[in-house]
Amino acid sequence: MRQEQEAWFRPYVRQYGWRFVVIIALGLLTVFAASSLMFTSGFLISKSALRPENILLVYVPVVLVRTFGISRSVLHYVERLVGHDAVLRILSKMRVRLYRILEPQALFIRSRFRTGDVLGALADDIEYLQNVYLRTVFPTIIAIVMGGIVTAVLGWYDMGFAGLVGLYIGILVFVLPGISLWLTHKRHKEMKQQRSGLYRKLTDAVLGMSDWMISGRSAQFMASYEAEEREFARLERGLGRFARWRMFCAQVIVGIMVVSMAYWSGQQAADEHLAVTLIAAFTLVVFPLMDAFLPVSEAIEKIPQYQDSLDRLNQMQASDLAGTELSDLPSVASLPVGHDAHIVLKDVRYSYQAEAGNVVSLEAKNSTWTLDDIQLDLPQGKKVAIIGRSGAGKSTLLKLVQGALLPSSGIVQINGVEAHRYGDGIASVVSVLNQSPHLFDTTVANNIRLGRRDASDEEIAAVARQVKLDRLIDSLPAGYATPMHETGQRFSGGERQRVALARVLLQNTPVVILDEPTVGLDPRTERDLLKTIFHTMDGKSLLWITHHLVGVEQMDEIIFMEHGRIVMRGTHAALMEQEPRYRNLYQLDRPQLRMN
Repeated sequence: MRQEQEAWFRPYVRQYGWRFVVIIALGLLTVFAASSLMFTSGFLISKSALRPENILLVYVPVVLVRTFGISRSVLHYVERLVGHDAVLRILSKMRVRLYRILEPQALFIRSRFRTGDVLGALADDIEYLQNVYLRTVFPTIIAIVMGGIVTAVLGWYDMGFAGLVGLYIGILVFVLPGISLWLTHKRHKEMKQQRSGLYRKLTDAVLGMSDWMISGRSAQFMASYEAEEREFARLERGLGRFARWRMFCAQVIVGIMVVSMAYWSGQQAADEHLAVTLIAAFTLVVFPLMDAFLPVSEAIEKIPQYQDSLDRLNQMQASDLAGTELSDLPSVASLPVGHDAHIVLKDVRYSYQAEAGNVVSLEAKNSTWTLDDIQLDLPQGKKVAIIGRSGAGKSTLLKLVQGALLPSSGIVQINGVEAHRYGDGIASVVSVLNQSPHLFDTTVANNIRLGRRDASDEEIAAVARQVKLDRLIDSLPAGYATPMHETGQRFSGGERQRVALARVLLQNTPVVILDEPTVGLDPRTERDLLKTIFHTMDGKSLLWITHHLVGVEQMDEIIFMEHGRIVMRGTHAALMEQEPRYRNLYQLDRPQLRMN
C-alpha cells in the first residue's frame, strides 16, 4: 500500500521538487514581509508618538512600511501563481493517469465499480490529492520553518522566553493538529463515504428516474435521498462545530501569546535591553505570524480524506488487469495478431468470490463457480452461439475473452497469448455489438466514425451501405451531418443497432461478439437485423450470446450453458437429432417469420 501511495506522490515530488522549494520560499518570504510590515508599523507608531523633531527620523520606517506592504501583496500573488501552476500541472498528470487506469476497463467499468464511485474518483479524489500540496504540505512546512525562525530570533534576546514561545507555537503546530486529527478522523471518513454514497444514489436515480416515476415511488426516493443528505449535513455541522471550538482554542493561545509578548517586551524595555519603541513592534508581529500557524490544524485534519481518496484510486489501479501495470503489457504490434485470431479456452473456471479474495472450497464449487470447466476452440471464421438463461455465465465468458477478467484457473488465449495481456489493444482484436449501444449527441457520421477515428467519409458511407442505412441517411435533412440527438432518440431501436453495427464493421476486427443485439426488437426487425449481421460478418469469428434460438441455424456450433457449465454443444442439426431438450426449446422459440 505504501508503494501505491508513493506512486501518486513521489514521481511528482521528484519532477517538481525545485518548484516546491520555490513555492515554500515564496511562502516564507510572504510571512516575513507581513511580519516585517507589522513590526515596522509598530515601531513607526511608537516613534511617531514620541514626536520626533524631524520627519527624517521616521522617514526610513515610513519607506519600509510601504515597501513591506507592497512586497507582501506581490509575494503572496506570486506564491499563489507559482503554487497553482505547479499543482495544476500535477493535477493534469493525475487525471491522465486515472484515465489510463480506467480506459482499458471502460467496457466493463460497471461490473467493477459503481458509477457513483467513478464519478467520485473523477470529481473528488483527484481534487483532494491536489489539496495535499496546497492546503497541507506547503502550509505545514512553512509553519514549522517559521516556528523555528521565530524561536531562534527570540533566543538571541532571551532563551527562557524563546522556549515559552516555542511551546505556544508547538501547541498550534503540533498539539492542536494532532488532537484535531484524532477526534475528527472517523467523522471525516464517514463524511467522505457519505458523499460517495450520495453520488451513487444520485446516479442510480438519474439512470432509473423513469422507473421511479412509473412505479409511483418518486416520493419515497426523495424522502430516502433527503434523509441521507440530512445525515451528511449533520456530520458536516458536527465538523463545523468542532472547527469553531478548535479555532477558539487557537485564538485563546494567540491571545496569551500576545499578552506574553507585550509583558516580555515591556520588561525588556524596563531593563533597558530593548528600546521602548520596540514594545509595540514585538507585540504586533505576533498577528501575521499566527496566519502561518493557525491553518495547520485544518490542514492536518484533512488527512483522512486524502487517505480515503488514495484507497479508492489504489483500488481502481489494483483492479486494472488484476494488478498488471500497463507499462508491463506488450504493445499490440508486438503480439501475434494479424488478420486472423484463434481463441482458445481450456479448463477455465472463474469465481467472483475468488476474485474478491475469498477462499472457495472444492466442495462448494457448484454454488460458487460462475464458470466451471469451460472448453472452447474458436479458430478464425468459426461462428458459435452461446445460449442459456440469465445468470448462466454467458456475460462472464465474454469478459474473459476480452481480457477484462482473469480466469481463476485454466487459460484464455488469443493466438497463444493470454487475453488479458492485450490490455487496451484488445480493441484491435475483438469488437462488441451489444443490446444497448450508446449513441452520442452528435452527427450520424461521427457516431459511426467512433469505430475508427481516421475513417474517411467514403469509408463511412461504405459501411452504411453494408448495414442498409444509406437510404435512411440520404433522406435525412443534412445526410450524414444530421444530429442523432441524445442516446440516438431520432432513430428506432433497429436503426440504432445498425449504426452500432456500422461502427463494428469500421473497426474491422477478426472477432466480433454479439451480446444479444436483438433484445427488445420486434420479430421482423430482429430477422432483418440478424440477416444483415450474418451477411456482413462473413469470414469473421462470431461469439453470439443469446437467450433464445432465432437464427441459430446459421451457427457452426451451439453451446448451451447452465449454472456456469456447458451442458449441451454441437451443430444445430446434431442437437435437434440427439437432444430432446434442445428440440423442445427450439420448437417453443421458433420464430414465426423464417429467415431466408
